[in-house]
Amino acid sequence: MAKHSHRDRILESGLRVVHERGFTGASVRDIVRAAGVPQGSFSNHFASKEAFGVEILNLYFEQTLEIIRKTLHNKELAPLARIRAYVEDVDASLLKKDELNGCLMGNLSLESGEQSPMIQRRLAELFTEVQKEIADCVRDAVKAKELPPSTNAKDLATFIHASLEGALLQSRAEQSRVAMDRYKRILYSTILI
Repeated sequence: MAKHSHRDRILESGLRVVHERGFTGASVRDIVRAAGVPQGSFSNHFASKEAFGVEILNLYFEQTLEIIRKTLHNKELAPLARIRAYVEDVDASLLKKDELNGCLMGNLSLESGEQSPMIQRRLAELFTEVQKEIADCVRDAVKAKELPPSTNAKDLATFIHASLEGALLQSRAEQSRVAMDRYKRILYSTILI
């Protein structure tokens, strides 16, 4: 088994620390302590905390892409069932073990987006990618006659994704599943029926 480099350990531990405490609430000292590496290792591998933030977003997005591959790309399911599976997998992965930490992308968009143009740009790219994947499924649902031909795939995908992010943020803020459960109940009874 390959030995993890200090950089890998900083990224993996840093992702966890930032997800739990927030970007501004996680100091470099907290991150390197969690990684078990010397403090100087951080500046050896990252030009700034902002550059580190972009890197953990990329690492986090790899997990999101795995969920997308497993759900939205699963052609064995009907298109609306794929979207439903995506929502369920996001819910299960982000609200597991009673840790209501929300989505790192949503959290960072509120916390550091305006203060960090580099992070803001990367977040916009990642949100666009997720919405494109959902929109492709919506188009498939229209072709399969699960949704009306007049459905605007991009608008519906953006609504599904933005509402999901909002429900995750509210669940985190309230430390309660109520917002997420409400989101799923309304989505499944009005759109993904």
